[in-house]
Amino acid sequence: MSAGQDDLRAYCQAMAQRAKRAAAELALVTGAQKQAWLRRGADLLGERGVALAEANRLDLAAAPDYGLSDAQIDRLRLTPERIEAVAAALVEVAQLPDPVGEIIRSSIRPNGLEVQKVRVPLGVIFFIYESRPNVTADAAALCVKSGNAVILRGGKEAAHSSRAIAQIMAEAASETGLPGDAVQLVDTPDRDAVGHFLNMPELIDVAIPRGGEGLIRRVTAEAKMPVIKHFAGNCHVYVDKAADPDVAVRIVVNAKCQRMGVCNAAESLVVHADVAGSILPRIGEELANRGIELRADAEAKRHLPGALDSTDEDHRTEYLGPVISIKVVGSLDEAIEHVNAYGSRHTDAIVTRDLDAARQFAARVDSSAVMINASTRFNDGGEFGLGAEIGISTDKFHARGPCGLEELTSYKYVCYGTGQIRG
Repeated sequence: MSAGQDDLRAYCQAMAQRAKRAAAELALVTGAQKQAWLRRGADLLGERGVALAEANRLDLAAAPDYGLSDAQIDRLRLTPERIEAVAAALVEVAQLPDPVGEIIRSSIRPNGLEVQKVRVPLGVIFFIYESRPNVTADAAALCVKSGNAVILRGGKEAAHSSRAIAQIMAEAASETGLPGDAVQLVDTPDRDAVGHFLNMPELIDVAIPRGGEGLIRRVTAEAKMPVIKHFAGNCHVYVDKAADPDVAVRIVVNAKCQRMGVCNAAESLVVHADVAGSILPRIGEELANRGIELRADAEAKRHLPGALDSTDEDHRTEYLGPVISIKVVGSLDEAIEHVNAYGSRHTDAIVTRDLDAARQFAARVDSSAVMINASTRFNDGGEFGLGAEIGISTDKFHARGPCGLEELTSYKYVCYGTGQIRG
């Protein structure tokens, strides 16, 4: 290892050691202190709007040099309304019940031993994310509220914005009695820093990557600690033969078009053959009017003359932009098989007035969230009442779906006795 790499590893190790100590100190921090920290952070975000806007302007000015798309630049932008929303999210997290110390289950054994299952923090979280500066505040809020120290590694595209937000959260921590190292931002663009952190399982308890599939696969491959993640968001909307046509059009358009560059936007449309002739032309017209390119199989193209031929790969792709794949199926069974075969186990929706079809879809589609007569865009921590989210997991251990406060905790058993011994 070169001298430069030695220095970088030492920098990363020192930061992880400080986080480990901060995590231990957080065990003694009260819920009231954490609430005060979040509320003070929200106040400071409001007070520092001009400074935040200037930091964000520097990031936006550099965005073309990084080759960011229009959708990526939009995710990078901090408007006054978005800063207000970030502050509001901190207040919302402050109002949520503190999960730490919750007794999940308690029982008294025949010998009088009381056995409690108690919710506890994970410890130190290494959070790697790309160019969404609001995520800096969301992640800090969720991690510390759930008793964890967090090391934040944001994308270089949002470096100035993320640094300004992290400084605000650190200042709020020092004012409210929290350990200053509970929230730390990795202040180097060197990509090798990520590799160093991922090789410190003795100091870091879990890694959470949030961004493109390439980033997530790199973290998963290199991490020596557990990873909470999803690889892609190829989300489907299935329009059943018993669908209300107006509801179907409304849901598909919202799921695809409301915000395209996010993981819970619809990328694939599946339609039952019995209603393809009546519903597909309406959906196709609405999508085309919004600039969406339609890539359809042969049966769907019969009802969408302007559509392009779809390939097998199209049906597997997360576009994050103005393209959607379209498939016509002959049955509910075929729809479910298609979703499970081509989807990414993220978010899938069914539009139907048939309760039995809805129940079958919900039971058999293997995704972190299934929507019945609702847009895929609702798979979100805020929309589910979790407050801000740190990400969405398609894993089955240890968390699945939007990851809020409870998903950032584990549990331990605490036993109270009166001198019992085992015979």
